[in-house]
Amino acid sequence: MAGKVVLYTDGACKGNPGPGGWGVVLRYGDTRKTLHGGEPQTTNNRMELMAAIKGLEALNRPCEIELYTDSQYVRKGITEWMAGWKRNGWKTSAKKPVKNEDLWQELDSQVARHAVNWHWVKGHSGIPDNELADELANRGVEELANG
Repeated sequence: MAGKVVLYTDGACKGNPGPGGWGVVLRYGDTRKTLHGGEPQTTNNRMELMAAIKGLEALNRPCEIELYTDSQYVRKGITEWMAGWKRNGWKTSAKKPVKNEDLWQELDSQVARHAVNWHWVKGHSGIPDNELADELANRGVEELANG
């Protein structure tokens, strides 16, 4: 595996559903890279998932990753709930289809390429790279609005 990479990911949505954006801050040694994008009609949870997917996709070889998200939905989904969903054929414990199954499956395939340690951080608490990921996610929304 390549060296240690730090990712901060965040999603944003104006209306839920509504226009949404995602942002990623990627650090490897002294190098920092930022990524962002958006979708015209989505949800906050989908954008949180998309941020993690896009951050992992940006790595062109297997890495050891410290991934920080302010989304308990993403962190708990990947670390606690996904094994059961897969065991149950992508159904919840209540036998309902898993929401955002397409993105969870994509995240699962990206995670399989790497060694990922998942961390939850409190949003809007002054952590510089988390604040930047939030700004990038909002930029994704703004760029959609501005055409």
